[in-house]
Formats: sequence, structure tokens, C-alpha cells
Amino acid sequence: MSAWEDVPATRWRWPRLRLRPALKVFAFGLALGVWQGSAVRLMQLMQPHPGHWAPAFIWEVTSALVVTLILPILMTAVLNAPSPRVGWARFLGIHAAAFLLFTSLHILGMAGLRHAVYALLELGDYDLGPPVYALPMEAQKDLISYGLGCAVISLLYEWRERQARALRSAELEGELRAAQLQSLTGQLHPHFLFNALHTIGSVMYEDLPRTDRLLSDLGQLLRASLERTEPTWTLAEERGHTERFVALLAARFGDRLEVRWDVAPGLETQRVPCFALQTLVENAVKHNQDLRGALEVRIRARAEADRWALEVEDTGRGFGAPSPASGPGVGLTQLARVLTLLHGERARLEQGAGPEGGARVTVWLPRVETS
Repeated sequence: MSAWEDVPATRWRWPRLRLRPALKVFAFGLALGVWQGSAVRLMQLMQPHPGHWAPAFIWEVTSALVVTLILPILMTAVLNAPSPRVGWARFLGIHAAAFLLFTSLHILGMAGLRHAVYALLELGDYDLGPPVYALPMEAQKDLISYGLGCAVISLLYEWRERQARALRSAELEGELRAAQLQSLTGQLHPHFLFNALHTIGSVMYEDLPRTDRLLSDLGQLLRASLERTEPTWTLAEERGHTERFVALLAARFGDRLEVRWDVAPGLETQRVPCFALQTLVENAVKHNQDLRGALEVRIRARAEADRWALEVEDTGRGFGAPSPASGPGVGLTQLARVLTLLHGERARLEQGAGPEGGARVTVWLPRVETS
């Protein structure tokens, strides 16, 4: 997939220009113009009357320099034109408009420079030729320059995108290891394990089937935290993992904790960062564990156009009130970082207040069509 296929059609992108690369491209254009000028001059020298040496270099150097100055037009077109497989109309429309602007500025720019240089060197007046012939001729040559330029720019952007994806993949692997470690040391820390085992021990002589289920849930939580190697899994897998986590919490808090699910149909196959819901539910319970009343945690998944939201809301004290939980509180920060590594600006994490004053965390994710 190319670097520009993922960009929505309504969002316009602009190239980032840096001084040092721009100077290098300008120097390359100057060298290319001199090289082409020397080739034209050698061809002139083959004629009986080669004429003055300067025009050949003036023609080619001015043409090459103007092209380097208007390269951002090509870069903008490449960034915003989708692949033809995605949309031929937009692809052709953007490139047609960009080419007309490119060839118009190129002809005007090099003609103006040639007039100025001719006057400076006292070579007389520069004559581009009859417009009815000169303009189509220049446009045909510009069409070749435009096509080659867009091809080179596309390859460069693709190469940079591949490098960026490789870097993000390496960073994501490190983040995944950190998430797995946090899942054991933070969410399934010894204190939680102690409470879970204590709860299991308190019911094992009264309800053996329930004890067996709780031990199975605990074992699967630990196994998923240790063995999971991919950064994402489906919402259905995340829900199953979170339900096992909630079962252990419910065994400890009893009627003081109630979890409600509301997942819109068709979202079960969408992919989410591993342990995202577990992190959000654990935060909701941890920061309200001292409340005497019941805590309700609502988990929702809803679709909206080309994106969807995963939302966890509680009826607790909210973000503004002091929390009884201790520790660095890096769960949400780390989840936001993983979202950025996975989807860039297409995903984000929002924090706010629910209708009853509790905390609400919404994770926005791009919606992907699945078979």
C-alpha cells in the first residue's frame, strides 16, 4: 500500500520542504542543465555555422532551474492523488490540473529568465518562436518531465514510508513487550494476584465449579499476557480476555461492581490493541475501589462512518477527584502511544466525563473492511 492511499479524499496534504535537501536538488538541476547544454552545444558544433556558445547553455540551464523551483507542484500532486486502483477520477483530475500549472509556470519562467540573461549578455532579444507551435512543443516535453518527476517522487515517498513503517514496527515491538510486562506487573501485579487467589480460596470449598472457572480465567489471563506476540487482535478476542478479567474482579468485589456491554453488530472482527479494554476497565475499578456504593462500568463499541469508537465509562469519581490508587499511572499514556504507532493520526484517545460525573475514555480507531 502506498503512502498516499490511506489519506481520506477530503484531507489535503502539503509537502514538507527543507533547506538543505532543496539546495541539493537546486544544485542537481544546475548540473543537469549544464550537462544538457554541453550536449546541445556539441550538436551545434557539428554544423557548418555553430553560432555563439552561450544560447545552448542558457536554454538548458534556465529550463532545468525552473523545473527544480516548481517541483513542489509535483510533490503536492503525488501526495494527494490516490492510486488509480482507488479512484481514477481523482487521480486524473489532480494530475491534469497539476500538469497544466506545471507547464504554464515552466514556460513562463524559463522564457522570462532567457529574456533577462540575453539582455544581460547583450545577445539580442530572445525569441521562443510562434506560440502556436512553441507552446505545444514545450508542453509535450513537459509531459515527459512531469511523468518522470512524479515517478521518481512516488518512489522516494514509498521508500520513506517503508522506512517509517519499519521504524514503527520496531518501536511497536518494544511497546508490546512493555505492555505485556505492564499487564503482569501493573494490571496483574502481585497485589491483584494475591486478591484473586484469596478470593478463589474463599470459595473453593463452597463452589467447586466456580473455583474451576476462576482458576481457568486467571490462567488464561496470564497466558495471554505472556504469549501474545502480535500488537492487535479482534474485538471479540479482546472482549473474551476482558470478560475473564472482569470475572476475577467480580469475584472480589461482588455486588459492588457491575459491568455492562453494548457492542454494535459487525464490529467483532475489527482489530484493537491487545489489552486495551483490560487497561481501561482496570483503571476504572482501581481509581474507585474505595467507594462504598456500587460501581457500574459500561463498555460500548459503536461505528461512525469510516471509524469506530471503543468506550469505557464508569459511575465513579471521575478524573478530577483524588484517587486512592498509587503508582505512576502510565496505562492511558502507553495506550495512546500504541495507538499512534499503529495508526498515526487516524486513531486517538479521548478522556472526559460521563453523564453521571464519572470518567469516560473513548478510543477512536479506523474502520477496516473485513471479509
